[in-house]
Amino acid sequence: MNVELFNHGLQVLGDTAASQQLEQFKVYAQLLVEWNQKMNLTAITDADGIAQKHFLDSILPLYYVDIPQGARVADIGTGAGFPGLPVKIMRPDLSLTLMDALNKRITFLKTVVAAIGVDDVLCIHGRAEEFGKKKEFREQYDFVLSRAVANLRVLCEYCLPFIKVGGRFIALKADGVDEEVNAARPMIGTLGGKLEKVIDAPLPGTEIVRKLVVIKKEKSTPPQFPRRPNKIQ
Repeated sequence: MNVELFNHGLQVLGDTAASQQLEQFKVYAQLLVEWNQKMNLTAITDADGIAQKHFLDSILPLYYVDIPQGARVADIGTGAGFPGLPVKIMRPDLSLTLMDALNKRITFLKTVVAAIGVDDVLCIHGRAEEFGKKKEFREQYDFVLSRAVANLRVLCEYCLPFIKVGGRFIALKADGVDEEVNAARPMIGTLGGKLEKVIDAPLPGTEIVRKLVVIKKEKSTPPQFPRRPNKIQ
């Protein structure tokens, strides 16, 4: 990881990282590169790319959305831990659940969590459409984050069942998300959500502008959701 680039990005965002946090990011980056040689975790493995397109990109929501101390956060379809784990490193007070359908990725994440020494992180191998129906997970989270998993309409059905009434879903999306947002509106309403805002979040040191789609959970999700994957699609 390019520490200089990361620190400069944090400066632009009006933040700094303690030496322990920088060390955690370095260990995470090292493990990401090592494990990526034996399994497909990411296409981005260069030091600059990891600093900007993985770590800085993942933590953008922290600077645009107020996430209270001690909030319960879930990252659904986390992959190699993005955006959830970088958010946790920057905000150790948060309680984090990382969920992915591929067990190999969960094994990787457990290794990272142990190596960097963060606590209150639950790594779960499972499918959102199954765990979203379990009472110990359904409507238990203040915030759900998701990055680059699926089309927004589909993503909402996977993620909104996990969120408490009054909580929020933050989807990290790319430019040109307006069409996706419009197509997802009816489903957002059906699931008990309401589109709050779409935030332009420039990624420091790049030309990229990340779109943060913020959806507020206004009422409980009807019990038939989430449906089976073929129905969702």
